[in-house]
Amino acid sequence: MIATKQEITQLFSKFESCRVLVIGDVMFDSYLSGKVDRISPEAPVPVVALRQRLNMLGGAANVALNIRSMGAEAVLCSVIGNDKQGEELLSLMKKEGLGTDGIISSNERITTTKYRIIGNRMQMLRVDEEMDTDLSAGESHELLNRIAQLVIDKKPDIIILQDYNKGILTAEVIGKVISLANKNNIPVAVDPKRKNFLAYNGITLFKPNLKEISEGLKIEIDPQNPESLKKAAGLLHSGQNVKLVLITLSEHGVFFSSKTASGYNSKIIPAIMRSIADVSGAGDTVISVAALCLAANASPELIAAISNIAGGLVCEQSGVVPVDKTRLLSEAIDEL
Repeated sequence: MIATKQEITQLFSKFESCRVLVIGDVMFDSYLSGKVDRISPEAPVPVVALRQRLNMLGGAANVALNIRSMGAEAVLCSVIGNDKQGEELLSLMKKEGLGTDGIISSNERITTTKYRIIGNRMQMLRVDEEMDTDLSAGESHELLNRIAQLVIDKKPDIIILQDYNKGILTAEVIGKVISLANKNNIPVAVDPKRKNFLAYNGITLFKPNLKEISEGLKIEIDPQNPESLKKAAGLLHSGQNVKLVLITLSEHGVFFSSKTASGYNSKIIPAIMRSIADVSGAGDTVISVAALCLAANASPELIAAISNIAGGLVCEQSGVVPVDKTRLLSEAIDEL
């Protein structure tokens, strides 16, 4: 047993007093659904007769939704385009109860939009409208000023850096945010991507998936071999001064490694068998729940175990959806 029912219940209650600053690439997810009953005469492709259009928040905005669904307050900070999709994204944020004070609309960028074409309840095609160039000097300056002000005004308990390689989290932004957080004794949790993988130095929680850490460190890792995982985590502990490494292993569960007074504590926590419908957004859920558990002073093993359950739960549903706090609490009590 990792924790008692009372300990888990108390942990979840602490989430309600947590405030999380989420910084990273936000996205506008558009789902176009319809019926397919014929092939196009123009090319050998199915024709989707559009029946429904559903717009949702994605990327770092989905992390904010997960934070809010867990009962905590999410403060989202990013740069989007001064365009129609950007306007719709801001409208969606307000509808979902998320503040827009941290969102900067820029004439130099477009809003990242992912169009998913669904035919007969199956995803048939995805079209991405985006730009992944780094922020300009002016955009970086404005973003960093906005972040500094939010740290003063909101006094976050933890900061999440959610990277999708769309240009918001540049090496400069990453370094200055971590420095600001350390000066204010705010823990930083990171969901990285390959481009700036080694730029995250001196953070508290680092959560790559298996592909990201293999590419980032340029090493082969066996997800079922604890020694292979320990070696990879050790490189992050020593090279980037990371306190807690959490590696998601898909169907193999999660691996965590944490610094202790006498060395390192590590373990693979197996995945729970589930009926998987869609893995989209699972990483967003894992970093959200892990960060909240960290802010609430949970043990590294409990952080890994609860976020492992959370990531699995959202995979049982189609589309990108935030985790259900009530169901997560119930399953955590039953499983742990």
